[in-house]
Amino acid sequence: MNKQPSPRFKDYTNTFFSQAEPLSAEKRNELILAYTPLIKYIAARLASRLPAQVSLDDLISCGIIGLIDAINKFDLSKNVQFKTYAEFRIKGAMLDELRALDWVPRSIRRKTTDLEKAYADIEKQTGRPATDEEAARAMGLALDDFYKLLDETKSVTFMDIEFLRQKATEANDSTLSETFAMDDRDPFTAINLAQIRAILAKAISDLPEKEKLAVSLYYQEELTMKEIGEVLGYTESRISQMHSKAMFRLRAKLKKALAD
Repeated sequence: MNKQPSPRFKDYTNTFFSQAEPLSAEKRNELILAYTPLIKYIAARLASRLPAQVSLDDLISCGIIGLIDAINKFDLSKNVQFKTYAEFRIKGAMLDELRALDWVPRSIRRKTTDLEKAYADIEKQTGRPATDEEAARAMGLALDDFYKLLDETKSVTFMDIEFLRQKATEANDSTLSETFAMDDRDPFTAINLAQIRAILAKAISDLPEKEKLAVSLYYQEELTMKEIGEVLGYTESRISQMHSKAMFRLRAKLKKALAD
């Protein structure tokens, strides 16, 4: 678990856990209350990029289940902060619920596939990342309509990387199943993680600079889209579009690498 937990929350590892004795029921309840703000933070971060029909309360409920799972399975001897482990379990429970809901409409999945193909085809032809104008032209869209399409598909591209990160941590160096799954024919089932890491590292390094920076600030620094916009001098909507474009490029690179 190399990912650092969010700095917004205090770690309670030493307060609640010890090698000598298990948690009492009272301390378990105290711990759940102490980490409720973290659950709400993670749920709100996920929900902000998802359609309105995805219930924030449902995500929070799943997060509580994930926290209880973390409390039950936490091993102090592993030298990992409980906050780091709890964040992983909380988010994992929420992502599992989202996967089970299958909330992405088929029409959006189709548009996602078309966008991904457009980016891949242009890069293959030109040897460089596609510009917005080129991608819009390939889709037969005016530029404004192209940006609207990015907005429509942002939930899918956002969840792609979240599922990948969760499964990669969860599986360690085994194989991934269901990561990036769009349908039964998706080639992202059973991907070796060592291969994934190498492909992604290269793909991220090849992103246009602004998209690379936006992705870094979002996933490494854990800034919100609004905060990234303030840093880079763009609107929140524009940052969201940068993120979507980056995710389409990464998906296209992964599929191409796996097909070769």
